[in-house]
Amino acid sequence: MRYQIVFADAATLGDADLSALHLANCQLQVYAHSSADELPARLQDADIAIVNKCRLDAALIAKLPRLKAIMVAATGMDNIDLQAARTAGIQVFNVTDYAGTAVPQHVFALLLALSNQLFSYSTAVQRGDWSRSQSFCLLDYPIFELAGKTMVIVGYGVLGQATAALARAFGMKVLIAERPSATEIRPGRLAFGAALAEADIVSLHCPLTADTRHMINKNSLAGLKTGAVLINTARGALIEPNALLEALKTGQVGAAALDVLSTEPPPASDPLLNCKLPNLLITPHIGWASREARTRMVLKIADNIQGFLER
Repeated sequence: MRYQIVFADAATLGDADLSALHLANCQLQVYAHSSADELPARLQDADIAIVNKCRLDAALIAKLPRLKAIMVAATGMDNIDLQAARTAGIQVFNVTDYAGTAVPQHVFALLLALSNQLFSYSTAVQRGDWSRSQSFCLLDYPIFELAGKTMVIVGYGVLGQATAALARAFGMKVLIAERPSATEIRPGRLAFGAALAEADIVSLHCPLTADTRHMINKNSLAGLKTGAVLINTARGALIEPNALLEALKTGQVGAAALDVLSTEPPPASDPLLNCKLPNLLITPHIGWASREARTRMVLKIADNIQGFLER
């Protein structure tokens, strides 16, 4: 049997080498992008679908009787109706442990940019402020050290653990928050609210679920130390955006760095993109996207396909 594999949104992996996906007894069809309207026809004859951000809901899955497996080119699977897939007998595979160095590196790139005011000082130099200075340096923007600060990790999987290791290397104290809805506190963790109250920096690494959606909201932000820093490289909808904007404006949150937003790509009208606050840094969901991580991603997708075919 020759299996038909369709990669519906391969451009989401950039210039990653896809040659590992050309497997024996398989025919690979690659599309750069696929709209919701294009997906039914493109996946109609697929035995195996590879998708990153394309949404496969129950209505679409019902139109794909030939589909046997879905390979998600990511760890998060919130774009797949998993119950509908199970009902249809479709196996769903995701990719884990491919960005265990890339994402923590980006967390600290964001955190160091904030703590050392890199963008403010770079802009000041380009504006000519340093050239006009009567002193040998500029001290216009306050810098703080990471050593001695407390970082709270929310979501202690591979990425949370790797981020914690980097934090300890910087001389930071690390606390692990329990899930917000937890009724029991696991050993080595603090209740969610109690952990936030101790945080100088909060770094989010948990999946988006019904329980975690908008877990960072008006109430949880009010429980932070005044001036705490928030880093989100996980999922945008973990944060209620209007509550964060207000906390940034009042100084309850000293600064925030976001690599993810609730809708991606975000509409030009997104309030977080238009606020122009100096204490908000946003990057376009690139924490996972080192060349090395994308190479690992493709190889792990190929392994998942091969494992499925050998069952």
